[in-house]
Amino acid sequence: MRPFQNNGLVYYGFDLFAPFEELVHGVFTRHGGVSPPPCEGLNLAFLDADREDNVRTNLDLAAEALDLDGLCFAGQVHGDRVLVVGNGDGCRPRSRAEVRRGYDALITRRPGMGLLVKLADCQGVLLYDPRTRTLGLVHSGWRGSVKNILGLTVSRMVEAFGVRPEDLRAGISPSLGPCCAEFVHYQNELPRDFWDYEVGDRRFDFWAISRDQLRAAGLKTEHIETAGLCTKCNGLTFYSYRRDPVTGRFGLIAGLRR
Repeated sequence: MRPFQNNGLVYYGFDLFAPFEELVHGVFTRHGGVSPPPCEGLNLAFLDADREDNVRTNLDLAAEALDLDGLCFAGQVHGDRVLVVGNGDGCRPRSRAEVRRGYDALITRRPGMGLLVKLADCQGVLLYDPRTRTLGLVHSGWRGSVKNILGLTVSRMVEAFGVRPEDLRAGISPSLGPCCAEFVHYQNELPRDFWDYEVGDRRFDFWAISRDQLRAAGLKTEHIETAGLCTKCNGLTFYSYRRDPVTGRFGLIAGLRR
């Protein structure tokens, strides 16, 4: 990943997607934006701890930074449902009441429309097929990993848009790293096949879990990029729930140029 600045905001881009000029994307840091503490910076989620007008301003700043018409996002619930975004889905909420709940992955081929997943330790995964110009964003916390939302999203992209998994590229955002992903009661929370990913005393490598789930879905190893930045360790750059339980949400945003 490499850093960029635009519209007063700081965001990162995956090197893997640089060859595809039709795709714009960014992992936005908390720098910039208008939200006050405890969500200080570019909070992109409607939360009790922030005013809705602040969030609307932040959403507009982020969309403008990538030259997108607007941002489509859903109310994430750590589930495994995938929303196919078309031309008339009305998924650009401007208030908390308008947020469409129950989806943790979004896929589209619509130019100009930005997709957004909101993060504060969970992984955001960008999926892109340059052959069909199909885009997907996934919010995957540990519960999403247990449900294999990555594999389910790849399958939905195949069904809806004729994607071939071997053509897909994937970028895994900054998220809780193996240094900090501690699960004290992992025997009750994680399936037994996840136990092989323990890298220390009750700490687990969910970056490796996601890479393996993507490979199992048909992606090539060389088509997967991991940011390798832990959000808890970099809490001044990214929001982290493990670091600050009352905090904002940063965003992974992507869209196809008009």
